[in-house]
Amino acid sequence: MSSPDNKKDIDSVTGVETTGHEWDGIKELNNPAPRWWLLVWLATVIWSVGYWVVYPAWPTLSGNTQGTMGYTQEKELAAAQQEIHARRAVYLDRFRSASFTQIMNDPELLQFAQAGGNAAFKDNCATCHGTGAAGSTGYPNLNDDDWLWGGSVEDIYHTINFGIRGTHAETRTSLMPAFGKDGLLTPAQINAVTDYVLAFSGGDKKPTYEEGATIFRENCAACHGDNGTGGREFGAPNLADAIWLYGGSRAEVYKSIYTPHAGVMPTWEGRLDPQTIRQLAIYVHQLGGGEASAPAQ
Repeated sequence: MSSPDNKKDIDSVTGVETTGHEWDGIKELNNPAPRWWLLVWLATVIWSVGYWVVYPAWPTLSGNTQGTMGYTQEKELAAAQQEIHARRAVYLDRFRSASFTQIMNDPELLQFAQAGGNAAFKDNCATCHGTGAAGSTGYPNLNDDDWLWGGSVEDIYHTINFGIRGTHAETRTSLMPAFGKDGLLTPAQINAVTDYVLAFSGGDKKPTYEEGATIFRENCAACHGDNGTGGREFGAPNLADAIWLYGGSRAEVYKSIYTPHAGVMPTWEGRLDPQTIRQLAIYVHQLGGGEASAPAQ
C-alpha cells in the first residue's frame, strides 16, 4: 500500500516507483512498457485496420465483407490452375503430334509424359498395381521385365487403351482351360503336370517327369511353348522363370491349372483422354521393365 502521506513508494532495491500493490511482501514495480513494444503494438493495430479494409473480414448477415481487393482463395486457386494449364498446353501441343519414338528421344517431352503419367497412374492404377507399381497377387508387377502381352511402349499402350478381357472389341483376350473343373484332366494328371511345370521355374530346363512332360506337350505347349517360355500372342505366361502372377507354390500352381484365373483389366479408352493414356504407357514403360519397340516392317 502507498504511504499515508501519498508520497511515492520507491523500491529500495531497484529504485523504481511501485504501483502500491503488494502481495506477501512482494511489491509490483511501475515499469512502463518499452517504447519499441508500444510502436510494434501500434503498427499491428494499424495493419489490422488496413487488412479489414482490403481483405474479406467482417461477418455480415449475408456472409462477409468482400474487401476492396475482392480477394478469395478460390480466385487464387483458379489463377494458379490457369497458369498450370497454360504451361501444360505448350508441351501438350507438341506431345499430341509426336510419335512414341519422337517422345522417347526428346528429353523435355519424355519428362512431361512421365510427370503426367505418374499423376494419372496414382489416380487410376495404383489401387490394383500399388503406388510403386510392384503389384500383388493377381496384379502384375510393372517394374520387372516379365510381360504377358509385350513390353514395348506400343504394346503397353494397346493394353491400357483396350484392356484385358474388357468390353472393347479390340481388348486383349486369353482363356486357359479349366483342366480340373471341366474334367479335361484327372487330379493325378494335374499333379504330374504341376511337378513338370515347377521343374521349369526351378531351373531344370529338361525336366525328367515323363508323364507330366507328355501331358504338358499335349495340352499346354500350344500356348506356353515346348520349353514353357510362354507366348505373348496368346498372353500365355512364361513358366520357366520365377515370376508368378497368382503364386508359385505347388498348391497355387495346381489350383491355377485346376481352375484358372481370368483377371480383368478395364478398357481405359473413353474413361481417360487419349493423351493421358499415352502418358501412362510411357510412364509404365519407363518404370524399368520396358522393352524396345519392334522395328517397323
